[in-house]
Amino acid sequence: MSLAGKLAQERRARLAAERLLEMKQTELSAANRKLGLHAMALSKRIGETQAEVETVRDENEKVKSDLTVANAKIEVAERRLWHSIQTIQDGFAFFDEESRLIGANAAYLSVFDGLEEVAPGVTYPRILEILTTEGLIDIGSEPTSGWHDRMLQRWAMPHPQPEVIRLWNGHYIKLIDQRGHGGDVVSLALNITASVRHEAELTAARERAEAANRAKSAFLANMSHEIRTPMNGIVGMTELMSETPLDEEQRLYLNTIRNSGEALLVIINDVLDYSKIEADKLTLHPEQFDFERCILEVAMLLQPSVRDKGLTLLVDYDLFLPTLFVGDPGRVRQVLTNLVGNAVKFTSKGHVLIRVTGVPNPDAQTCDVHVAIEDTGIGIDQDKVGHIFGEFNQVEDERNRAFEGTGLGLAITKRLITLMGGSIWVDSEPGQGSCFGFRFSLPTAEGPQPVPPDLQGRLRHVMIVEDLAANRAILSKQLGRLGSQVTVCASGREALDALDDSVNLLLCDHDLPDMDGLELAVILKDRGMGDLPVVVMSANPGVIHAHPARHLIEGVLQKPIPRAELYARLQALGRTKSPSELAPDDPGSNKPECSETQRIMRVLAAEDNRTNQLILRKMVKDLNIDLRFAGNGIEAVQEHQDFDPDLIFMDISMPKMDGKQATAEIRRREIETGRHVPVVALTAHAMAGDDQGILSAGLDHYLTKPLQKRKIHQMVLTNKPDDCCPVIAEEGRAD
Repeated sequence: MSLAGKLAQERRARLAAERLLEMKQTELSAANRKLGLHAMALSKRIGETQAEVETVRDENEKVKSDLTVANAKIEVAERRLWHSIQTIQDGFAFFDEESRLIGANAAYLSVFDGLEEVAPGVTYPRILEILTTEGLIDIGSEPTSGWHDRMLQRWAMPHPQPEVIRLWNGHYIKLIDQRGHGGDVVSLALNITASVRHEAELTAARERAEAANRAKSAFLANMSHEIRTPMNGIVGMTELMSETPLDEEQRLYLNTIRNSGEALLVIINDVLDYSKIEADKLTLHPEQFDFERCILEVAMLLQPSVRDKGLTLLVDYDLFLPTLFVGDPGRVRQVLTNLVGNAVKFTSKGHVLIRVTGVPNPDAQTCDVHVAIEDTGIGIDQDKVGHIFGEFNQVEDERNRAFEGTGLGLAITKRLITLMGGSIWVDSEPGQGSCFGFRFSLPTAEGPQPVPPDLQGRLRHVMIVEDLAANRAILSKQLGRLGSQVTVCASGREALDALDDSVNLLLCDHDLPDMDGLELAVILKDRGMGDLPVVVMSANPGVIHAHPARHLIEGVLQKPIPRAELYARLQALGRTKSPSELAPDDPGSNKPECSETQRIMRVLAAEDNRTNQLILRKMVKDLNIDLRFAGNGIEAVQEHQDFDPDLIFMDISMPKMDGKQATAEIRRREIETGRHVPVVALTAHAMAGDDQGILSAGLDHYLTKPLQKRKIHQMVLTNKPDDCCPVIAEEGRAD
């Protein structure tokens, strides 16, 4: 190869090498740049990691510091908690799931003072053994093994019941154990010695109080008997004496004695009733009764006082309200007597109105009954209304100082209404009168209720002549609901001016402002209108019966007018009455007649008190009976055998043999004869439970003294055998 060729070859090789070097240098520069960038990123990441490490290191230090503080606080709290547990006077202990003691306070361990075994780690069964073997517990007559088994069974329960144990020193400990979800048990040992002793003291005090209450009840029962026995003589003799001829001065003295005796009986009854309510001994005796009749009986009972004061007593019983209910008629009658009696007592002029409404509930067979007693009396100041239902309370002011009483009537009434599930209220305005109202819910009696009569259009037009607006409104409403057109007049002259041929009935009050009802009937006869039926209303029908013009009227209705009598009178108009349909005001013969096959009823009265014998004899003197007396229980038993009575009146408190013992002997003898003689208890005892105790001895009926002629007659009439002569001319009446 030539030199030029070698030089060209070398030159080409050098150029190639330079280009290769240049290329490598370029690659190396790029690699260096990339490596630099990577190094920078790595340095940055390392820096960030180092910062994070520093942050975590700081946080760890802070957490360590917080944990140290928290542990210190926990230790302080644990020390305080344990210190608190140690200061508790009752025992406190912890057990693990294996029933081993974890810890206990000093009060728990004090029971085992000196026994080093009772410490953390001891088991609960071993603690039970120590209690019995060391004599630390008084288990009474229960065997030790039985007590251990019972306590271990209790301990194994998920929720052990509290257990009371008695320690050797007489202290009582109540064990309360609570098991946790992990099986641990927290055990409390409460020292209830003071509570047990206090309860024993309360029991002893209650027994002493009950004994004192029994002594009080016995005293009240004896007081009732001792007072009622002479009161029977006073009231009974005054009732009999009032039927004899007396001049005006003698009747005044007699009425004073009778009123004083009855007032004393009211006080006695109030005190006895309140003592029974106070001792929660008063119970209700539900039975079927006629509520409207109950109201009318109370109205008739108070009628003498109403007449004496010149008042008018009215009853407005809702026409479509049921009358037959289930309740305690005696207590209902007592409530009505208290409220209506108060209304009459504090009313000197005007009227007293008993208004009864209600809302029947056929689905529940009950009725919400509302009763309002309105009067036109002295009224009550508003600031004293809340005072009147308290015990021994009466409103004290110059208006009512003349009215006497125990101040218990309204308190007893409120308690009775509350006992029957009801409520009572009063609205009053001084000088304008008062309205006492009460409501309660009563079950309606089974069977049909009384329904208004169907007059079949016979009384299309009725004229009411009545000067009292309240009574005009009541009668107008009742007759209007029966379908009659009603015209109301306030006087006889007004009635005569308004009367025409369309009127089918004239219903007039006897005491009108310008004339009485009979004078109005005479005027009608003189005018040729004698065929118009006239019915007179009067609070004192006896005055009308003796009037020479009595034959001019159709009949007499006594105020307050029972709806049943009003409706019966309305239905009877236009019909010819048979002898059996004679109205109660029609006079009849009082002489009973006997057939050849009938005998006189035999009545035996066992009564040791001569005064009571005289009273009873006088009360039945008008009855056609053969009456015989026995002076004690032994004589009563003998007379039962010799006299063979149809009815026995049996005094309970008699010498030698009392009435209950005598009745028991009579009942024993009747087992052989098979004949049952009705025995009626006559007693001065009137405490709660007396009637049940007496009737359970075999007696059939129960009457309290003072004796009442009407009730005595009713007992004779009710128990007269069919083969005996009538005891009075009309046996449906008992005066």
